[in-house]
Amino acid sequence: MDTAVIGQEILATCERLARHSDDTDALTVAYLSKAHRAVAAELRDAMEAAGMTVTVDAIGNVVGRLACGRPGAHTLATGSHFDTVRNGGRFDGRLGIVLPIALARHLHERGETLPFDLEVIAFAEEEGLRFASTFLGSSGLVGRFDASVLERTDAAGVRMRDAMLAAGLDPDGIGALRRDPARMLGYYEVHIEQGPVLLEAGEPLAVVTSIAGGLRYQCTVTGVAGHAGTVPMAMRHDAGTAAAEMVLALESCCLADASGTLVGTAGRFEVVRGATNVIPGECRFTIDLRAAHDGLRDRAFDEVLAACRAIAERRGVRFACERTMQVPATPCTPAWVDALADAVASLGLPARRMLSGAGHDAMMMGREMPVAMLFVRCGNGGVSHSPLETMTAGDAGLAAAATLAFWRRLAH
Repeated sequence: MDTAVIGQEILATCERLARHSDDTDALTVAYLSKAHRAVAAELRDAMEAAGMTVTVDAIGNVVGRLACGRPGAHTLATGSHFDTVRNGGRFDGRLGIVLPIALARHLHERGETLPFDLEVIAFAEEEGLRFASTFLGSSGLVGRFDASVLERTDAAGVRMRDAMLAAGLDPDGIGALRRDPARMLGYYEVHIEQGPVLLEAGEPLAVVTSIAGGLRYQCTVTGVAGHAGTVPMAMRHDAGTAAAEMVLALESCCLADASGTLVGTAGRFEVVRGATNVIPGECRFTIDLRAAHDGLRDRAFDEVLAACRAIAERRGVRFACERTMQVPATPCTPAWVDALADAVASLGLPARRMLSGAGHDAMMMGREMPVAMLFVRCGNGGVSHSPLETMTAGDAGLAAAATLAFWRRLAH
């Protein structure tokens, strides 16, 4: 396999798919929009050209199948999502679809068959942009689809169920999509790193060992509003400074983690009805806490919660928090991690192992079957979910070669 040629092909396909967008000046593809359906049609054509049998399922996932012809053969699923965030990048998600399609065509043209069926799945939705329905595409395949999301509406008031029916999909058929774990070899996903580690290390690939589990909380600090010029500093019950100290406690807790896998973010920070000359009476902020293992994450949150309560008591304010999300960590299958590391090393590359701090469809698929993930280096400082997101054809070619070497190892 000519890795340079296949790498150029992968990048060219991602560029071509990026022509379809809901926005004229940015790459935005929301579930079942006109642009979304155009991307789905292009992916279907590409799968058929690769010799695959293609179906579009009840959720809108585009599924290409390359059968090995062996009776009772198991299935290796691979893929990622093709929806985007608003003003997103060309490779997030889509690399994990385009790369295995290119490999499927390579195998088909050579007449090479693997001793398992290959299923390339272009998941219709993972980002949750339109209906706040993350992992919509993959949840149906593992029997974890939440039917209540069908009643959600988008910003225009369109109900998800109605949008699906208008697109020719069958919401009532989602329950039948579940794959039988006994028939599945497992799930494999290629994804850009979405961070700077590989770029800084000068390495093109990494093997993911675990996908971090996350906790999210909405926090509220209530103090006493007052005149900025007339209340002495020692007599204030300032909700803003109390909340700021709490966020710093979150940061300190994560910095103290010896494993280096604990990360915490206060992505939203709001002084309610704030004004320049008013002592903040109420402040709201969010906590996003992630770690390689749920135990580490949960212990860290307990520590942060205790610190926040102590700060509130010392400063004479009230503190309350509400959990808005909890996602378990997903360890990748150890034997598959080793096999993928061997595949990367067989190319003469360092087989770095690292945690994924971002969520992926592999998290959902891993609840029912073995999983492995390969990270590919980002350019531009590792930026992702941005039009600045980039990667090289050379790295794409190496990822394709490592993937094929991994598949051949799974055959044994």
